[in-house]
Amino acid sequence: MNNGIDHQMDENSESPDIYVAKLNLVGTTLSTLGDALQTIAAGITLQELEKTNNQNPQNQSDQSKEIESMQKQIEQLTRKIDRMERRNK
Repeated sequence: MNNGIDHQMDENSESPDIYVAKLNLVGTTLSTLGDALQTIAAGITLQELEKTNNQNPQNQSDQSKEIESMQKQIEQLTRKIDRMERRNK
């Protein structure tokens, strides 16, 4: 009678090779999922970098205009100071 129960348990229990193969499948699945998440993150990072790069020329253009305007103002103020100094002499 014990032999029948032992025989059924042997049929239901997995061999170590099957168990290792299942663990390998789970590990590979998790690794693939991790790779997919890394790929998605890299794609998002690339999009953000491209967006930033596309905005930079506009910002540089705006900054150049501001610098030119400030330079003109400095030149005007310098001329006014020169005129004031000449009047006071």
